[in-house]
Amino acid sequence: MMFFSFPWLAKNEMSRIDRQLCQAVGRLGIFGCFCLMGFTSVQAQGEEKAPLMAYVGTFSSPLEDMLPTQVDLPPGNGLGIHHFRVNRETGDLTPAGVTRSGTSPSCLVINEAGTRLYSANETDRLNGTKEGTVSAYAVDAVDGQLELLNTVASGGAGPTYVSIHPSGRYLLVANYFGGSVAVLPILKDGRLGRATDVKVDEGRIGPATSSNAPVGSKAFSGHDRTHAHMIQSDPSGRFVLHVDLGLDRIYVWKFDVDTGTLSPARRSQIALPAGDGPRHFHFHPNGRWFYSIQEEGSTIVLFDYDSDTGELTSRQSISTLPKGFAGSNFCSEILVSSDGRFVYAGNRLHDSIGIFSVGSNGELKHVADEWTRGNYPRSFSFDPTGNFLYCGNQRADHLAVFKVDQRTGGLSFTGHYVPVGNPSHIVFLDLAKVGAGN
Repeated sequence: MMFFSFPWLAKNEMSRIDRQLCQAVGRLGIFGCFCLMGFTSVQAQGEEKAPLMAYVGTFSSPLEDMLPTQVDLPPGNGLGIHHFRVNRETGDLTPAGVTRSGTSPSCLVINEAGTRLYSANETDRLNGTKEGTVSAYAVDAVDGQLELLNTVASGGAGPTYVSIHPSGRYLLVANYFGGSVAVLPILKDGRLGRATDVKVDEGRIGPATSSNAPVGSKAFSGHDRTHAHMIQSDPSGRFVLHVDLGLDRIYVWKFDVDTGTLSPARRSQIALPAGDGPRHFHFHPNGRWFYSIQEEGSTIVLFDYDSDTGELTSRQSISTLPKGFAGSNFCSEILVSSDGRFVYAGNRLHDSIGIFSVGSNGELKHVADEWTRGNYPRSFSFDPTGNFLYCGNQRADHLAVFKVDQRTGGLSFTGHYVPVGNPSHIVFLDLAKVGAGN
């Protein structure tokens, strides 16, 4: 039996897969080999047409009647939701369109199927009322473009955070200026329905200064009224937690997935040190450790989490800043790496990301600080692989891209800046996986 070899194809850098296929089917002759090469080329082209997308929420319109204590004061340099294609190898971003919105879509979340994107529109204007909105978008599975499905009331003014309940049936909203949280049903077509529950925070406002803040700190941002800053379910979906910066409290709710309603858990409120201002939190992958970052106190507090009762028990408090720092700082984001070995904390004014190793008992140890290459890092996110971290420097009007050292947790700047007006939040969607799931 005669087999064919093609040295001239190898010379022209024929792919490894194509060479193996040709050797395996050499008995088909040169025509069969070319057919198979064409097939693999079509496959490769198909993969290239299913990119990794990034969506960046921005401040696109300044709020009216801003409180004198509001420190962000974004001028509204963004255009809405900015789309990018992600280079999987280098982490670079290439612009791929904008979904224009003048209501500051500052926080984004994508459903598990990758077919819907939701935005918290940090506005205080809805049909003449002091209320914000939330929007639902359909995601095109081919090019990642967004199509507006509907926009509904958020249950309060200035919605600043949205997350999806693990059931996929509800969107959870934290209204910063309204001091409230809301549950919105996600309808079968992905549109949002009217709130099934709204809870308004009440209580005594914390002091204007934090005893845990750095020496000389003048940080004062939210201790003037109630400010719900983040809301998210625990991993099981049985409990929902939210923080109020002005009240220095974490709230724990039992969640009824059938009715979409919240009721107080057995220990429904956990007090943080007065004036510290809890902003965001993140569960460790093991579901037993809970890390809360305090905006004005510049601290991370580790809690043990009881998934049976929703109870939080504090165990460690550590500064987000290097030793010796003095002056004002406002903390922003907190993330736990997907392997659970490192915690990353955002510092605004110090303009850094603090890096902490996670011990065997969950306690943190400061490892390093990385300059964010810009002013006022509001948030940062990992790409789906965890190999890159993207930091949104709000006042610098750009994203900065960092390579993540998976062994040490360290960050190294790639040299890639992405111009975006007043970036607030970035999320990712791998369209190749969306296509594979259809």
